[in-house]
Amino acid sequence: MKKTIRIGTRDSELALWQAHTVQKKLNDLGYSTEIVAVKSTGDIILDKPLYELGITGIFTKTLDIAMLKGEIDIAVHSMKDVPTALPIGIVQAAVLKRANTLDILVHKGSLDFLNTNGTIASGSLRRKAQWLNKYPSHIVEDLRGNVNTRMQKLKDNTWDGAIFAAAGLERINLKPDTYMNLDWMVPAPAQGAMLVVAMENDTYTKEALSQLNHKETEICTFIERQFLKTLEGGCTAPIGALAKFEGEKIYFEGVLHSLDGKENYEIKKSCNFEDYTFFGRNCATEILNNGGSFLMEKLRETLKVK
Repeated sequence: MKKTIRIGTRDSELALWQAHTVQKKLNDLGYSTEIVAVKSTGDIILDKPLYELGITGIFTKTLDIAMLKGEIDIAVHSMKDVPTALPIGIVQAAVLKRANTLDILVHKGSLDFLNTNGTIASGSLRRKAQWLNKYPSHIVEDLRGNVNTRMQKLKDNTWDGAIFAAAGLERINLKPDTYMNLDWMVPAPAQGAMLVVAMENDTYTKEALSQLNHKETEICTFIERQFLKTLEGGCTAPIGALAKFEGEKIYFEGVLHSLDGKENYEIKKSCNFEDYTFFGRNCATEILNNGGSFLMEKLRETLKVK
């Protein structure tokens, strides 16, 4: 039975861009759609670091509730913000083709501070830990808010730079000339990917969304999120993961850091395409068995991740 598909999204410029991208793809396929913008708890509370809010899925919870109440049919998310376990009744319906996975440093025209003492900003524990591992004499200040807000805060403060996901800035044309690719930094699991979720019993909508799914991105993000889930870190923990197809093989890099960046566990491995089902889990298990389990225990206690 045909219907208008109601697309739920956060109301930031980036989130709306992502929702309109999905809307256009569905419209091009002949489906009728409507955008429903919702403000999430993560957008409203800007004066506390994310991990202090004590819950995962802070950017997705409001949309999950709207979907379960029947107010929207689908929700569009930055996949790195989505908990590895979805609420009962909600399912992954499409993963769109991945964009740029890199983190970048937006600076103020000079990189001299990299060789001395510097202060940069980021609200991500993963980015902070990796930065302090490479630049132990630097200070990393907390930086919260949507992309536009964070860019303005960088201008208003004396920080030397701030770290952003390249994909977010590129999508809404905010990427300045003064940036540096951080190709040594391992991105968040599923960074650069957009996820669309739907109700499990909504056959019409799931069939529509299945036409937007990009299989290669789906597999890579599956491996990365399985790695994260096995470590039981939640999406705010200092954990990075990136899987890539190269020919017939899938290459994976995963990292687990202490909050100060001084303790690190890394893994780099590859597998054949037909062996990817438990690849992320096996890589995480190897890190846990090599000492990572003790670090995870400390992190869960500090961050109160349940």
